[in-house]
Amino acid sequence: MRTAEIGRYWSVALRILAVAAFYYGAARLGLLQQLVGGQVTPLWPPTGVALAGLLVFGLRIWPGIALGAFLVNVSIGPTALAVLAIVAGNTAAPVCAYLMLRRTDFRDRLDRLRDVLALVFLGALAGMLISATVGTGVLVLSGALDAGDFWPTWSVWWTGDAMGVLVVTPFLLALRRFRWPPKARPRRWIEATALLLGTLFATILATGTTSAALLFLVFPFLIWAAIRFQLAGAATCALGVSTLAILAAARQSGPFADLDLFADMVTLQAFNGTTALTALLLAAVITERNETHEEIKRLCARLAEMVAEIEPRRDREG
Repeated sequence: MRTAEIGRYWSVALRILAVAAFYYGAARLGLLQQLVGGQVTPLWPPTGVALAGLLVFGLRIWPGIALGAFLVNVSIGPTALAVLAIVAGNTAAPVCAYLMLRRTDFRDRLDRLRDVLALVFLGALAGMLISATVGTGVLVLSGALDAGDFWPTWSVWWTGDAMGVLVVTPFLLALRRFRWPPKARPRRWIEATALLLGTLFATILATGTTSAALLFLVFPFLIWAAIRFQLAGAATCALGVSTLAILAAARQSGPFADLDLFADMVTLQAFNGTTALTALLLAAVITERNETHEEIKRLCARLAEMVAEIEPRRDREG
């Protein structure tokens, strides 16, 4: 075997191990806020890590997803057979989401409105049906859940996986491509700092009071982030807002106080879904507008050059 081939195999192996490690770490963070059965959470970051890994490295890293899912579930699953079934579902969901996205000519820069819509409907809502259905069904069949708890648990599992895609995947994709302009003015740094602090303050205030109406306080900051910093700002702020909202819901404080599980999840996921969609869709629209503006500027400059070349010829012919 040639040295180049050995190097490629090692590179793939390292990527698989890296995805498994990030998946496991993200899962341990997600389990801190589990609501059902010790393993179902309103935000499951590993799905976002898995889909981002597939979009960046390709389908060959799927064993890393399976390994990470196995390491997470082996200690909390009810039986060995149930663990293997849950691992299969957790692996198949992001893989199917990735395949569906690739069929739509998806670009991981998320700089087009169609890419964001594909991520929402194919990557999050459709793809995660697999993991939620398999996982919840396995818990019921193994006796870890009562049959009457299937749909409440399924809804938490599905929305948790979907939110992982909507919140974590865009953040990781933006982080991978983020390059701070080397000649950025100090006021740009000040604006970014003010945006982050303002978003955190507004979210803490909104989730610390019992009035659900105050949750709307975060939207001006999400709009600010999308307009001024596009995907990097929108994805970061959406992740921060969703995380703080989930922490409040897990404590049953603020607007999530005195609610049963179903009402808690409806309120939480409606809020998180709205914030993520607002931030991502507006960022995509702004990016498309900016790219169109730059393309028009380039065409105008080219047209001016062509006119400048034609004028001397007319003078000579005249």
